[in-house]
Amino acid sequence: MSNEVDVAIAPETTGRFIVTFRENAHTEAMSLMKKRSGLAKAKLMSSADFGESGILMDEVPEKGGVVFENLGMAVVSMEDAAVGMLAQEVGDDSSILAIEPEGIMYVIGTKGLSLEYLRGFRDAANTLYTQADQGLSPEELAEVAVSYKDTPSLTWGLQATNAATSKYSGRGIKVAVLDTGLDLNHPDFSGRSIVSKSFISGLSTAQDGHGHGTHCTGTACGSRQSGQHRRHGVAYEAQIFIGKVLSDGGSGGDIGILGGIEWAVANRCDVISISLGSPVCSTSIAYETAGQRALNAGSLIVAAAGNDARRPGYWACVCRPANSKTFMAVAALDSKLTIADFSSRDTARNPGTAVDIAAPGVDVYSAWPMPMRTRVISGTSMATPHVAGIAALWAQATQDRGAALWQRLITNARTLSARVDDVGRGLVQAP
Repeated sequence: MSNEVDVAIAPETTGRFIVTFRENAHTEAMSLMKKRSGLAKAKLMSSADFGESGILMDEVPEKGGVVFENLGMAVVSMEDAAVGMLAQEVGDDSSILAIEPEGIMYVIGTKGLSLEYLRGFRDAANTLYTQADQGLSPEELAEVAVSYKDTPSLTWGLQATNAATSKYSGRGIKVAVLDTGLDLNHPDFSGRSIVSKSFISGLSTAQDGHGHGTHCTGTACGSRQSGQHRRHGVAYEAQIFIGKVLSDGGSGGDIGILGGIEWAVANRCDVISISLGSPVCSTSIAYETAGQRALNAGSLIVAAAGNDARRPGYWACVCRPANSKTFMAVAALDSKLTIADFSSRDTARNPGTAVDIAAPGVDVYSAWPMPMRTRVISGTSMATPHVAGIAALWAQATQDRGAALWQRLITNARTLSARVDDVGRGLVQAP
């Protein structure tokens, strides 16, 4: 089997369905749903009823669903016969774009350094060194020589991206982190403006019982001064919005994730950071549409490309939802600006499935729930909040939003010699 082809993986589903409405056809789509599936408006909760506060997951009707007004879609429970009837209506001239099973997403898992990994890394590094010594240009050799490391005052990621020396702080910019939540009592976030919301049934707060969300938030928006600890936060004066869309076990359904995006858009968040996914190569019309409507509203969604590669030899594919062309997919680099061995490559090569940009994602030091306070972990999950935080700096510096902010990030990225399907336009750079 070719290494460029990934094994198809069926998404894990919940039994509910996502119905995506055509632009400006909300009323017609609702009427069609009622006609074909019997889902009357009375059975559906609307995000409009909750405004900027976000939906209450515990109030979603079990035999109905919820309509996300800003995103133009609904997540509903339907009998198989009703699904079939409604599916017959999907088409180019229909008010309904698509009907898709609701899936389950997970934290993009962190990577440890096993002895087997280290041996493989040594062998791969020796091979790469031999190849490099035989044919790289002077510019490429200079890049190979670059290496960053944490100092007592700064993480290597802040140095490599120039965030450490940027005159911008994210002041006045709203950054949403949709993940496992945040340790709301963490001293690194004391005195910060934080709005939080749980999109997990049965949990009334966004308190992080996992750690992943706290780590991501620490990178995107952590404090400039962390006591005796090195600085690890990029947009240290941004307003923080925490959406707990994954449980303390690290998983969550599309209904909560789309609910979190809806909430962030309703609150006019300029940047939305999503370090979660499902190892599925096919794209989702629902997420493609959600990303586009978020961009249209001025919200840029940045998402982790995935940790499923096993280099050398297996490159996986950019995972869902990062493989949506309206989500900025982020790859992970190590401190030598080499693609991380786990960082997924675009092997699907369909419109939108590409890696868009790369960021520091190996041995990343950031916040962790107390009493540990900080932790070093790796993953495209750790690369993503670097990009989100830097997007906030660019938003502050230029007033760019949505698609213009996306363009600003990729045109100012630092070009790397690595393959485009690994690192996109290159290493994200702060203004």
